[in-house]
Amino acid sequence: MRREPKTPLSRLLATLALAGVAMGLWAAWLGWDQHRDVHPDGSTTGPYEPWQVIGLGLTLLVPVYWAASRKCLEAAVLGTTAGLTVAAAYDWSDDGSGLFVIGVGMVMLGSLAVTGILSLLIASSGRGSRGGRPAP
Repeated sequence: MRREPKTPLSRLLATLALAGVAMGLWAAWLGWDQHRDVHPDGSTTGPYEPWQVIGLGLTLLVPVYWAASRKCLEAAVLGTTAGLTVAAAYDWSDDGSGLFVIGVGMVMLGSLAVTGILSLLIASSGRGSRGGRPAP
């Protein structure tokens, strides 16, 4: 059984699907929490709690693993990165200071680096590197 997408169209569809999944997971984990917490000393934190960001990262492992184990690295890396970048840009675009661009850039570079490393590790692991062919 062949595990890789065969055509450029199927690779593009896989990339778009992962971008959609990443945007959906952003909305599910981070999109609903838009309020900063004000502490008694006047300092603010948020709007996200650490458990929300950790949850997003852990649930993104499933689609990244799915794509990378099928040797569709561009879908795993570019789809996830594009989805998170678009979601962050949309979510943070109402910031009046304009500094959201820096945050979006950090999301883009961080997700590109992490998904790239994870995808290479998954694709080169024993299960992913045989491509479904029996050992000689």
